Amino acid sequence: MKKLLLASALAALSFTTHASVVEMHTSQGTITINLFDQHTPKTVENFLSYVVNESYNQTVIHRSVEDFVIQGGGFTFTDDFEAIETQPAVINEPALSNVKGTIAMAKLGSNENSATSQWFFNLKDNSANLDVQNGGFTVFGQITEDSYEVIDAIAELVHCGDIPVVNITTEQCADADTVITAANLVSINSAVVVDDDPNSSVNLSPKENTLINDDTTSEPIDSDSSGSMGWFALPLLLLGMKRRGKL
Repeated sequence: MKKLLLASALAALSFTTHASVVEMHTSQGTITINLFDQHTPKTVENFLSYVVNESYNQTVIHRSVEDFVIQGGGFTFTDDFEAIETQPAVINEPALSNVKGTIAMAKLGSNENSATSQWFFNLKDNSANLDVQNGGFTVFGQITEDSYEVIDAIAELVHCGDIPVVNITTEQCADADTVITAANLVSINSAVVVDDDPNSSVNLSPKENTLINDDTTSEPIDSDSSGSMGWFALPLLLLGMKRRGKL
């Protein structure tokens, strides 16, 4: 019995270490992500392809909505926001629930199979909305416990609209003469695979999406709080803001 208990304890300790793991090294700290290889294989393969190709290196967090999501994976920034090169869209795999701490794919409104490079972290349990809207948003991983500190730090930054910024005050955000630079944005310096075992996610226990099969409407919720209609439209707004050179 003691041996069985010890084995169980060791298995619990290995929950986060025995998983396909990606580290995002951001300007606010490192976010470690356990990937759900077995549950969402196509989405994980898609995400890893961008990581291996270094497509996420030097990209920025372009959207952060209080008590909702933090979004990235779509843009670099030098003198302007520039969309990264994307691969063909991946098929939707809405098997898992959009609970707090998960990472999921962003996509176009009214097209459930349109996800390419952009992803978002769920800041709270968004399952009631995102598990059913637009065919459900595909959750494909979860951050480790110590990564919440970094996520929270980003969420607590000053925001110009939905853009988290550093070294800019709320008053400067409202000033027409304030110009955004790369130094003012949260950057992803690099994203690297630190454990590439595709079979290791069997040790994880993600929450199943039990709502998707019950959904009959999938009507978008107001985009001020959530919803699919703003996932890709917002970065286009940012591009227009930068072309004016002001926030």
